[in-house]
Amino acid sequence: MNDTDTLAALLAGLATGLSLIVAIGAQNAFVLRQGLRQEGVGAVVLVCAASDVVLILAGVAGVGALLERAPGLVEVARWAGAAFLVAYGLMAARRAVVGGRLAVDDRGTRRSLWPVVATALALTWLNPHVYLDTVILLGSVAGSYGDARWAFAGGAVVASMAWFAGLGYGARVLRPVFARPAAWRVLDAAVAVVMLAIAARLTFGG
Repeated sequence: MNDTDTLAALLAGLATGLSLIVAIGAQNAFVLRQGLRQEGVGAVVLVCAASDVVLILAGVAGVGALLERAPGLVEVARWAGAAFLVAYGLMAARRAVVGGRLAVDDRGTRRSLWPVVATALALTWLNPHVYLDTVILLGSVAGSYGDARWAFAGGAVVASMAWFAGLGYGARVLRPVFARPAAWRVLDAAVAVVMLAIAARLTFGG
């Protein structure tokens, strides 16, 4: 394996990782909302990025092959994830109806850190697609690079860390827009639609 092969594998991992993670989904919607609120952003970014690193490395190490032989584990995650997403989606829908605000100075409306971290963990680990995409699919693609598979994994890890950091900390650019309660209604309505749509897909789409 030469430097060219290593670089090619790293860039391929970067592109593949971004293609899998840059999509409108439950996890990204949550990271965006926390970034706008500036509430536990560092913890949320760390949880999501670290979880991705674990899943990526597990896939490259061959755990995906084990999951393919134990579909029951993914099935449990499917139903647990659907139930959680329904609950979260309904809460977002309620916020869209009753209204909300940025609450920059209203510290009393902010949650403690642990519920925020728990939500980030649930949205990551109760999503069966994270096992299908990150562990099985990405792990399979990495395997095609042979000895350069860990360079591929490194590219995917960089993609994940950069995405979550950019989404979480970059959201503050939109804060002037979300200083208006109407903007929060729109965001929460969109989050509710995303969460409930994913839950429906998990429940009825298999």
